[in-house]
Amino acid sequence: MELIKGRPADETGRLEKEIRVYDLLDKLGMEYYRTDHEPATTMEVCNDIDKILDTLICKNLFLCNRQKTNFYMLMMPGDKPFKTKDLSKQINSARLSFADESYMEEFLDITPGSVSIMGLMNDTDNHVQLLMDKEVLEGESLGCHPCINTSSLKLKTKEVMEKFLPAVHHEAVIVELPRYDISE
Repeated sequence: MELIKGRPADETGRLEKEIRVYDLLDKLGMEYYRTDHEPATTMEVCNDIDKILDTLICKNLFLCNRQKTNFYMLMMPGDKPFKTKDLSKQINSARLSFADESYMEEFLDITPGSVSIMGLMNDTDNHVQLLMDKEVLEGESLGCHPCINTSSLKLKTKEVMEKFLPAVHHEAVIVELPRYDISE
C-alpha cells in the first residue's frame, strides 16, 4: 500500500459512487491523499491503513431511533469505545440502535463496512444527521472511505468542515463521547 495524492490515474473497475467522490473533492478544490487496499474488514487491515495514512481513522456508525424516523451518522475516533447512553442524552434521542442496512443504501448509497462521511453527498433529502465527536475536530486531518472499503482517503479536517459539508448541505452536531478506563 502506498499514499497517492489525488484520484486514481486509471479508474477502470472502480464503482461509480467512488468516482463521484473524487469528482466532488476535485470540484471543491480539496486536497486529498488516497491508498488502495484489500477490503477493510479486519482490524489488521485497518491498522495497516492507519500507518499509511498517518491520520485519525474515523469509526463511522449508522444509527437510528427506535421509531426509525431519525437517522444519524456518528464519526468518532476508531480507538474510542461507543456506548449508546453517552450519545442518547446529548441528542435527546432515547433507544438508539444500529440502523438497517437498507436505509444506509437508500439514503447514503453505501453498504456495511463502507460507512463514510462521503456518503452524505448522496443524502440529498437530508435524512441523515451527522454527529461528530469533538476529538475528530482536534486533528489536522481525518481518514475515511470514498464510499467503498477498498480505498481510504486522508482529508484536511478544516476542508471537510468548511468546504465538503456546506457543499453537500449537511452540518455536524458536535458531541463529546467519553473515553473509558479499561476497567470500566
